[in-house]
Amino acid sequence: MTDVIAGTRTAHEILAWGKTVVEPELRAAAGQLPPSMRPIAWHHFGWADGAGSGKALRPVLTLLSARAVGARPEAALPGAVAVELVHNFSLVHDDVMDGDGTRRHRATVWRVFGSGPAILAGDAMLALAARLLSGAPGQLHALMTAVLELIEGQSADLEFEDRDEVAVAECRAMAAGKTGALLGCACALGALAGGADPGRLSHLRCFGAELGLAFQFVDDLLGIWGEPAVTGKPVFSDLRNRKKTLPVVAALASDTDAGRELATLYRGELSGTQLARAAELVDLAGGRAWAQACADELMARALRHLRAADPEPGARAELETLARFVARRDR
Repeated sequence: MTDVIAGTRTAHEILAWGKTVVEPELRAAAGQLPPSMRPIAWHHFGWADGAGSGKALRPVLTLLSARAVGARPEAALPGAVAVELVHNFSLVHDDVMDGDGTRRHRATVWRVFGSGPAILAGDAMLALAARLLSGAPGQLHALMTAVLELIEGQSADLEFEDRDEVAVAECRAMAAGKTGALLGCACALGALAGGADPGRLSHLRCFGAELGLAFQFVDDLLGIWGEPAVTGKPVFSDLRNRKKTLPVVAALASDTDAGRELATLYRGELSGTQLARAAELVDLAGGRAWAQACADELMARALRHLRAADPEPGARAELETLARFVARRDR
């Protein structure tokens, strides 16, 4: 494995390095899936048509967190692969629940294979992730705890769709479970694999959790204003599904004319020009600016935890680069 070179690479180069390291192991692990599940996984990961998979942010955080505590990144490879499998289990199921037809510029698994096989494929990824860490009880416990938090967050996300009112604090708690828990776990897995003491482990977990919440704030912004050609998701997908995302909830709670008009729109089906108007109203009510400011503050808090973990300098530089990328990414 090629070592990370301190402070010399962009976020995209760091993520590309991580994919180079993790993807062969991920493919090998996916080869252990039941035969009926393998074509589904190959489609989802973009291996069947050469389209390629996602950013691999979580496994890269795992590898770099191991290095941050003085271990070589390969010590954390099982955890890196496991956390990526869990992340993709959640994506496959999320697409079924949201009815989204595209992800990463391709038809989603359920659109190609059906909802039942998609659910089974997600289940298989989750089971495989657990099996990969069966020889490391501490890491397995951390991962399964994060999965339970993720499921609770996703459950709240679904519940919010049927509620007229959702408090901002509730929405933040949902996002912390849905996204923050797994990024925090990704860092914890690397720290555990590297033999970190409890203090460093806690700070690295908090670094990932704060970063994960920042990631969700930005993801919610992209779900409304992201360019579909870049994000690979349908235009206004979150608004179409009347999702109570962070900027939407902030706008609805703003006690402004724009927020009240948005609330009226959200009580009915949204389509056509209503979607564009809803996006405009979220912006006018302050939801967009608030969400970006929160993402920036969370990134700053994440960096404070990272520095408190007293990481190895090269890993610290790379993790800081990734944190800044997360808070200002476009996909």
